[in-house]
Amino acid sequence: MAEKTFNEYGKTQAIDLLFEGSGFSRQGKIGFEPAAGSFLSSASRLFVEGMDFDLTYFPLKHLGYKSVVAVAGEIYASMSHPRLLSVRLGVSAKLDFCHIKDLWLGVVTAAKEHGFSAVDLDLVPSPNGLTISVSAIGEEFKLTKGRTVKARSMDLVCVSGSLGAAFLGQQILEREKRGFDKTKDDSVQPELSASTVTRLEDAQIYPSHGYLVSHGLSDAVKRLARESGLGVKIYADKIPFEGNSFSSGKELDIDPVSAAMNGGDDFRLLFTIPILSAEKFRRDFQTFDIIGHLAQPEVGSVLVSPDGLEHPILAQGWND
Repeated sequence: MAEKTFNEYGKTQAIDLLFEGSGFSRQGKIGFEPAAGSFLSSASRLFVEGMDFDLTYFPLKHLGYKSVVAVAGEIYASMSHPRLLSVRLGVSAKLDFCHIKDLWLGVVTAAKEHGFSAVDLDLVPSPNGLTISVSAIGEEFKLTKGRTVKARSMDLVCVSGSLGAAFLGQQILEREKRGFDKTKDDSVQPELSASTVTRLEDAQIYPSHGYLVSHGLSDAVKRLARESGLGVKIYADKIPFEGNSFSSGKELDIDPVSAAMNGGDDFRLLFTIPILSAEKFRRDFQTFDIIGHLAQPEVGSVLVSPDGLEHPILAQGWND
């Protein structure tokens, strides 16, 4: 029996059906009662078809999952815990209820994995393809906020996993325009541990700055330098890569270091860790890689090559 279309359901019934069995209830307004003295943080992202994704090879479930991870990661980067998630979908005529159902499955899967307590959804028509707007509210506890120290020169710069592979993989897909595996396999989803903030709190390690690396390492480093008022040194030979990054880079004629610095969608956390916590951090957080350190402001943002030469870090959207 063919599934009904949006025209047969109507917007309100379609949203009700998407919430059925999702584990979340549809509410007119969503909210939560924060702990005494806690602080709220927010994050939002907009994904536009043709700019941020191509439905030729991007499975809808994966796209929904990725959209949530993008804002959850920003919440983690601020040492906060995810609480509320709001999703707005601009749906074009080429997509019907069955497509949005797949997309919503990815959203719900990620929302559960990352501990969101409430989710809301709205659907609006779009004349120019699929548009996804996601926003999130997180909660940072008073104790964590109170123990964050000012960043200092020689504090460590750490990332939570390999960089550049997402960009290289996307280039292969763009070149071949091949179909992506549209099964229910979740192994291709972005990796972002929901326990990172809790583990840092338990270890009493409080980063002075945190970022989600989603627009390339260069962008995150430039933001760090601007907001800390310090210089940043990143060591090229310390950047972690996936095992096949160099062979893929050679095939595409793209330097993996350049892919890590200027690519996107890695969804890795970058933290600055006080130098006094270095030994404890190395022992308890072995999934993180230390890739550099803060420096005096006059150093600027530099990438240090294996031969010791320092190259100014440039990033798209920055005038320098």
